[in-house]
Amino acid sequence: MTKRILFVFTSANKTLTGASTGWYLPEAAHPYYILAPHFTIDFASPAGPNPPVDEYSVQTFQDDIGKFLKKPEVQTKLSTTKKLSEVDPDDYDAIFYVGGHGPVLDLAVDPVNIKLASQFYRTGKLVAAVCHGPAALVGATDESGKSIFAGKAFTGFSNVEEEQVDKVKDIPFLLEDKISSLGGKYEKAAEPWEPKVVVAGNLITGQNPASAHPIGEAILQALQK
Repeated sequence: MTKRILFVFTSANKTLTGASTGWYLPEAAHPYYILAPHFTIDFASPAGPNPPVDEYSVQTFQDDIGKFLKKPEVQTKLSTTKKLSEVDPDDYDAIFYVGGHGPVLDLAVDPVNIKLASQFYRTGKLVAAVCHGPAALVGATDESGKSIFAGKAFTGFSNVEEEQVDKVKDIPFLLEDKISSLGGKYEKAAEPWEPKVVVAGNLITGQNPASAHPIGEAILQALQK
């Protein structure tokens, strides 16, 4: 039977300063290109259909407009995106959180998401996230009630990268600091914006937009074992 992956998108479209935000185009598109030929992929978000895409990412990654954003099958998935409250974790083998600044604002504190992520992790299913996506997992816990990051290596958008895009004031916390405070052991690429993926058991994280393709490869490898 074909394995199923749930791609989770933010529903937030504004940052703390009122700047527009959303999910980051290549961080959904690049893993999708790798995974869609092998698995069934469904989309979900807190508010359901048509999660907001970050307009800056659309302007910056124009190759992914035709290949992903305007592809009929993807448009159908976006327009019929499930609400997180409608998701049954038993239907899926893996959950993947798409980045963009949005997840730091909504998914990080969404009780439905926190419960869902914890359920995936506790049942040994693959939990993956790229860039700001790991922010969606800051409330997720293992069976003992500990953070899923406690004692584990992880990566995600670095403090330096956040400063370089001048978005520190736009979000409630810096991902590197927050997850480190939960007991995670932060790792990053030698230089900002270079790809970095960390596999720690059934938890897979990617650092930034450049990590979207390699995290797709890591998820593929993990699910084909």
